[in-house]
Amino acid sequence: MAKHRRPGPPNQPSRAVPPIDTADPLAAYNKRRRPPMDIYRRHRPVNGGAGHLRPDEPRVLEAWDGFAYQVIGTAPDLAVAQAWVNELPIGDDPAAR
Repeated sequence: MAKHRRPGPPNQPSRAVPPIDTADPLAAYNKRRRPPMDIYRRHRPVNGGAGHLRPDEPRVLEAWDGFAYQVIGTAPDLAVAQAWVNELPIGDDPAAR
């Protein structure tokens, strides 16, 4: 059986988790407050099931509040839900990156 490892060159750090500032006394606390896989917004089908099936059914919109995902609202279909997930937060300027 082969050894499991992350893909990519061994001399590069993982990009799955952002680096932690060791000088920050609240670094461990801030690390626990990050959402799983750094996904701040997500959508789920109202009736359950896989997210890509039945694209014309309504979706529940959820946002990370620092501790858990909270229901924010609903979307009429998959396209609207995906647009909501991918829109930029207020004040976030992609040119400043």
